[in-house]
This record gives sequence, structure tokens and C-alpha cells, in this order.
Amino acid sequence: MAKISPVSIKYMIHATFESEGPLEKPDVIGAIFGQTEGLLGADLEMRELQKEGKIGRIEVDLNNIEGRTIGEILVPTALDKSETTIIAATLETIERIGPTESKIKVTKVEDVRGNKRDYIISRAKELLGNLETSGNVGIAKTLREESRISRVQEYGSEKLPAGDLSGEEIIVVEGRADVLNLLKNRVNNVIGMDGSKLPKTISELGKEKEITLFIDGDRGGKLIAKNVSDNANISYIATAPDGKEVEELTGKEILISLRKKIPAPKFLGRTTASKIMSSVEDNFGGDIKKSMNDKYLEIRNKKKAMLVDSKFETIKESSLGELISNVKRTKKKIFAIIIDGTATKKIVEVCDDKGIQNLGAKNFSYLGESKINLVSL
Repeated sequence: MAKISPVSIKYMIHATFESEGPLEKPDVIGAIFGQTEGLLGADLEMRELQKEGKIGRIEVDLNNIEGRTIGEILVPTALDKSETTIIAATLETIERIGPTESKIKVTKVEDVRGNKRDYIISRAKELLGNLETSGNVGIAKTLREESRISRVQEYGSEKLPAGDLSGEEIIVVEGRADVLNLLKNRVNNVIGMDGSKLPKTISELGKEKEITLFIDGDRGGKLIAKNVSDNANISYIATAPDGKEVEELTGKEILISLRKKIPAPKFLGRTTASKIMSSVEDNFGGDIKKSMNDKYLEIRNKKKAMLVDSKFETIKESSLGELISNVKRTKKKIFAIIIDGTATKKIVEVCDDKGIQNLGAKNFSYLGESKINLVSL
């Protein structure tokens, strides 16, 4: 194209035209320059824009059919979006081409840079494929991972490390290393706290987005969960496998951990129960879950419940239907209840009221906040 580098082209105006008489290409180009002259002022005078390289050579393709002319017009521009659309609209004001009445209709304004991007992506895929098939899989993988890691940005007044937070759901992790690991494994909606102290930015995000807190699988992670949940609106909590940190997880481990996320209130209830269990075991001096499983064998498949004392001696066996009333009437100190069935919310509440520390069952229909150590049998 004359007077404009193809590299500089931003947009292409596509238009069609119809004329009542036979025409040649110079007629169309002459009409475009002649009939738009003076309409838009000196800054958007098409002749001057072409001289300055802001409009390229106008291409015309036409056909004469039975005395009439139809055709297409292409106008490349290096102008910005608004100026280009003004030029496009101006073309439609042309009413005559040569000696005949004519009509021009703009069909679209195309961002040609999009086509360039499509080509770049397509070609990059080809080149990447060549790299991988030539045995450089490790290099290709490293290139992809480093490309994803490079997307880390600074977010908020505290300049927290983050990925793409444009969606409605975000994942909050402890530090920058955790953010980098999630980005490397294609989890982009992540932000780091940059320490165990909760930044104000996270609290603000919790007011408008659904937050999943992703913590390390250790005691420190649980402490962070409580601190963050006390000071921000956290919807879910996900944990790394026991003894592992988020920054060292594989892609598969990350996805499994996130799929197993649980509502924050349930997680915090379980954490409390876990602390109680630890305290009880210290006082009991044995493995509570093993002892409960041993007693469970005595009632397995009988649809019954068993009340035991702190020495795991049987206080009473009960049918499931009479369990609540038996718990209320029993005067001896009940240390644990073992159920061959489902522990309902009402059973958990009665245990709470009676100060019973341990409840074992095949299933639980309620896992809300409770002071009880809940044991799955």
C-alpha cells in the first residue's frame, strides 16, 4: 500500500457500493476524495490523511453487470478507533459516483491487529509443536510455566502478589511462592497475603467476591484460617495434604485440594473438634477412635447405640429411636456415644447440652459448630 506501512495499519473499513451506470475504479476513488472534502475539517481531510500516511491506498473491486456497477471498497487506516469510524460513516454520505446515482454501505470496520494476533498464536503453536516433537519437551514446558508465572501482578495498596482477579471467585493463599505455584499450574484467580497477617485488601475483596482460603496442611495453616475468617468474609477453606505446603504441591494435588474445599463454618467447627479431641486424648491416655471402633463392633449392623464411660465400659445400649431420651435420663457421666447409624443435628445438640465429649457414627447429617469430637466409624 502506498504511503502507509502495513505494519502501521490498525483498522480496515469494508464497504460495498451500487451504481445505476457503468463505472471505473478512478470514478469511485475520485468520488471518495471529492465528495468528502470539507465535511470533517482539516484534521480529517482524507487527501491530507493519505499524504500523512494515516490512510493507505484505497482498493476498489467492481463489476459491471447489465449497465449497472456493483463493487467493494477497502480503506486501510492508522487512525484511532473513533476517527476510523467517523471516516467510515462519511463514506455513506456519498450519493453520486461519476455521472450516476450511487449508494455506499459500510459492512464492517475490522481491527486488523486481531488477525495479526491470531496469526502469531497459530504460528507460535506450530513452532511449539516442532519444539516438543523434536525432544525439547522440557524446554517447552519451562517456557509455558515461566510465561504463566510472568503474569503475576501487584494488587491493592499493599501491592499483594496476584493473578487475574476479574472473576467473581478468588483464591487467597499465604505468600508469593504459593501464588507463583498456582499460576504455574493454570490457577489464575489467586492472590497472596504476603504473610500470616491479614491485609486490608483481602477484607475489601471479601465484600464483593467469593473467597476460598487455601492453606498449608499443618498447624500454622489452621491458625491462619481462624485469623483470616475472624477478620474477612471467607466462603470456603481448602487445605493442602497433611504436612505439605501450597507452594510445593503438584498441579494434580492443587486441583484435588480445591475440589475438596468445605464451607468455612464447617471447617472451623472441625478444627475446634480436632483441638478438643487432642485435649481429650491427653486426659484419656489412649486412642479414642480405636477404642470407639472396638466398641462399635459390638453393635455393628444392629441399628443400636452405645453409651460408654471414660474407661470405655458400657453404661447402656439403646435403640436409635430411644437414644435421645436415654441420654437425657442417664445419670452416669457419659464419655462417648457410639451409633450404628446416622448422627443427626438433634443428637449432636443433646450431646452438647449434656457435656458429652465424643460422638462416633457411621454417618453425620450435621457438621456445624460443636464442642464435640465427631468420629467417623
